[in-house]
This record gives sequence, C-alpha cells and structure tokens, in this order.
Amino acid sequence: MRVVRSAPELQLTGVVGLVPTMGAFHAGHVALFRAARAENDVVVASLFVNPAQFEEQSDLAAYPRDEARDLEVAERAGVDVVFAPPAEEIYPPGFATWIEVEETGAEGAARPGHFRGVATVCVKLFNLVRPARAYFGQKDAQQAVVVRRAVRDLGIGVEVRVQPTVRDADGLALSSRNARLSPEERERALGLPRALQSAVGAEDPVAAARAAMNGLSPEYVELLELGGATVLAAAVRVGSTRLIDNVIVKGELS
Repeated sequence: MRVVRSAPELQLTGVVGLVPTMGAFHAGHVALFRAARAENDVVVASLFVNPAQFEEQSDLAAYPRDEARDLEVAERAGVDVVFAPPAEEIYPPGFATWIEVEETGAEGAARPGHFRGVATVCVKLFNLVRPARAYFGQKDAQQAVVVRRAVRDLGIGVEVRVQPTVRDADGLALSSRNARLSPEERERALGLPRALQSAVGAEDPVAAARAAMNGLSPEYVELLELGGATVLAAAVRVGSTRLIDNVIVKGELS
C-alpha cells in the first residue's frame, strides 16, 4: 500500500474506486473498502479532515486523528493507495471556488455551509483521483444525496455507490462520534435507531418515529429519496454528541 500526499504522486492505472474519508476508521469504512476492492482494479482511500465542512472550530479540533492506526486498517482491508494530503493541497493559497448546494434538507439547515464543504471537497477529489466509482455509507444519507446531485448536475463521470449502514451489535450506527458517549449516554442513544426501526411500515413514519423517541428530542425527522429508496432520517443530541441515523422505509438502495 502506498501513502501519497500530493496529486502528482497518485499515478493511477486501471479502474479506480475511491472511498472519501476523514479517517478514524471503523467497520463501516472497512465495508466501503471491501466493496471498492470487489469492483475495481485499484482502491484509493482519501484521508483528509476537511476543515470546510466544520461550522465550529472546536468540533474540527476535537475530531479524532490517528493516521498510523488508519493506515494499518486500510492496508488490512485491501486498500492500494491512501491519499492523505495536507490542507494546502486541497485548498491552495487563494482558493476561492466553491460548490454552492441547494435543497440540502433538514440536515443542511441544521449545519449551514456543511454541504458546500462536502460537495467541494468531493468534486476536488474526483478531479484529482479520477475514479470510476466512489463509495459512501447510507448512514450519511443526505451527504449521498448531495454528492449524487453534484455528479449529475456537473456531468462528472463517477458512479456514486451507497453501501448499507454498518451497526454495532446493540444497533447503534457506527460513527467516530460514538467514542464521545458515556455508557449512560450510549444507552440513551439507542433510542434513535430503535425509534426509526419502529416506524418502518407506519402510515406516517415521521410521526411514528417522533412518538417513539423515548425522551430524546430530535433536531429533525424527515423522509429522503436516495436512489430507489425512501429513507427515514433523523438527528439527535445525546449530551454534547450529535448523532444521525436513518432506515429504509420503502424500496432499496441503488
């Protein structure tokens, strides 16, 4: 496995699959790496904590970083190249071109500017890596919607593949933020996936999920269209930790 820091070092041949990440790898990332490994000649994982998608500098500073561990996980999962650029490689001095994203749903409303940063960095990575396919997790459903729309609207020749959410044994969707939860907070956080799952099949899934939150106060509960699936998505805060999750209520991912 090669670790490269600049675009000229990439030097890729064959059909490339890209997994854009911000590190702190867990089993959800590994599932994306393996999906890419099964469908491409070369698997590239980007490892870049994107400052443009953080509204609060304190949140950016607190984001977990352990490159040595991430590289070990990536190599074991069959990644060929880890693209781990410094910030100035992605945002060189004088950088002033951004992708402004409309229709970002409740998640976008809750995080102003977030999806501008996501769309811009993903398109930049697509231009640098030139993948045939890019892989994202269902847990970040609105992100997948935004990236697919950007690819469509800008005519980018990348297939955006969305993989199912990976969960711990207790049902909590895997996230780097889960490490911030105390044992008591984690038990409360389980109310999110349980409420969403209980709403599958309900006549009004949004109302049913809200009614089943068991003391949690959701920032939002909404329905999203993601490929061939209708997704019920929600966000909650447990202590100081913000968690998002979703379930498919109709159709299937495509």
